[in-house]
Amino acid sequence: MMEQFTYQIGLGEDDERLDKWISLALPDLSRTYIQKCIKDNGVFVNGKPQKAGYRLRVDDEIVFLIPEAVEPAIEPENIPLDILYEDKDLLIVNKPKGMVVHPAAGHYSGTLVNAVMYHCKDELSGINGSLRPGIVHRIDKDTTGSLIICKNDNAHNVISAQLSEHSVTRRYRAIVHGVIEQDTGTVCASIGRDPKDRKKMAVNETNGKPAVTHYTVLQRFKDYTYIECRLETGRTHQIRVHMANIGHPLLGDEVYCNRKSPFHLEGQTLHAMVIGFIHPSSGEYVEITAPLPEYFEHLLHILP
Repeated sequence: MMEQFTYQIGLGEDDERLDKWISLALPDLSRTYIQKCIKDNGVFVNGKPQKAGYRLRVDDEIVFLIPEAVEPAIEPENIPLDILYEDKDLLIVNKPKGMVVHPAAGHYSGTLVNAVMYHCKDELSGINGSLRPGIVHRIDKDTTGSLIICKNDNAHNVISAQLSEHSVTRRYRAIVHGVIEQDTGTVCASIGRDPKDRKKMAVNETNGKPAVTHYTVLQRFKDYTYIECRLETGRTHQIRVHMANIGHPLLGDEVYCNRKSPFHLEGQTLHAMVIGFIHPSSGEYVEITAPLPEYFEHLLHILP
């Protein structure tokens, strides 16, 4: 069954190439895949097929008929893993910056899934399907740190239940713009899709889901603050959206921060440092710490 995506162009969204606009609105699809769909007459503007280079205008209506996904065979790849913990039920890895967690349309290699398939062979939970074996939660491509991989369905169900109940300990480290004056604070603001920009999330009290982030100041610099964030909930881009909303966007964040960074960074300065949970077999509490990546340590040494 074909999926349909429909959108009307508003003020400020015009004068963009059709293929580029769709790639921003639907970031899980590659530009190559989108261009192929356009070439195959799967994208209509005001009821007519258009070319990839068509420049959008205000009030244009885009209809994108996305073909039914035919799941490809995901191949194991010998990609090095930084393993923090492993037993018969679980694998906890320290994900590097720039690595996508699982395959999606248009890119099916070089992901964490490809790497864990090689490492774990056939020992991965199948609850999330062939594109996401073992994946029970995720972090953004440019966020580093601890991630749980489940080797069997029982482990997957147990960890998934804890995530749903918000009982998993998740503590992140981040560097934000500006100096936060109070030593601790809590941001309690619902998060949902940004109504003005579909590629972004936003504080959205009307259509969003409840989200709570607690933060603690670890160190203050001249123009930045090093903080720890503890999540009560796990909404998409939660820390990035919440900190930007209170005027302290993450250093290096190319989506939620409009301030220029004087450093050469690849995305937001955010690290999933600590993850803690009840082990699915032993019933005991397990807490794992992922050391800060080298670039993050370097920043802490050079910030004025």
